[in-house]
Amino acid sequence: MRTDEDTADDRTADGGTAHGRTAEDRLRAAGLPVTDLGPVLAEESDPLLFVTVSGAHLYGFPSRDSDVDLRGVHLLPVAALTGLDEPAETRSWMADRDGTEMDLVTHDLRKFARLMLRHNGYVLEQLLSPLVVRTSETHRELTALAPGVLTGHHAHHYEGFARTQWRLFEKTGELKPLLYTFRALLTGIHLMRSGEIQAHLPTLLGEVAAPGYLPELIAAKAAAEHGRADGPGPERLRADVEALGAVLEEARSDTALSDAPVAYEALHELVVRVRLEC
Repeated sequence: MRTDEDTADDRTADGGTAHGRTAEDRLRAAGLPVTDLGPVLAEESDPLLFVTVSGAHLYGFPSRDSDVDLRGVHLLPVAALTGLDEPAETRSWMADRDGTEMDLVTHDLRKFARLMLRHNGYVLEQLLSPLVVRTSETHRELTALAPGVLTGHHAHHYEGFARTQWRLFEKTGELKPLLYTFRALLTGIHLMRSGEIQAHLPTLLGEVAAPGYLPELIAAKAAAEHGRADGPGPERLRADVEALGAVLEEARSDTALSDAPVAYEALHELVVRVRLEC
């Protein structure tokens, strides 16, 4: 099986180095305190088909003390899926590297493909993240199939995530869940209108009409991961969140995205082929 385990100093998910920057350059520009993440992954027992950075670094508002969220796909051997033992389709661990907390969560390829088909925007953000730590030919094939799983129903994923984060903000008053709320809504609106997933909040502010105070909140978030949200009052924030929710619903109604994924067979064939080559 070709794993092509390219690392952050090599290629992006599409096999190139966008705008002349290496993957490690992008990790550094995103504010990661550690960019040589190969040693962190060295102890994984099964092949890693890709690992990317998610969370606040992907969303464009990391803090000095943000942890590093690594997400990806591992490949279980055929024997693990055909024997009597239940395989570890999802694995996770947390570690500290030079004072930076990191956590890695990976799914087996089959489980990840199934998640791709379930209107799960989160896994697609992981797959399409430009912050690539490890990639492979299979990663590039999955990326190419991503447009075929996008549907109008992904709006419900972002609506639900925004509601959860808004409730957390109301409970804690922290800036982090407030930014997560706006990020989810703007990502959903952009997806419904363009058919593309964009998770980076500062970029979204140039693509979708949004409250003018968001750049200040992003700047404030850089100071502390769990800082309080100072700025607009709760009524203004609620009104803006509700307004964006309405825009997202309208965008869902008008979207050109299909009602159901069209890449099921292609994903099935990919999972079978890669597994049998293992």
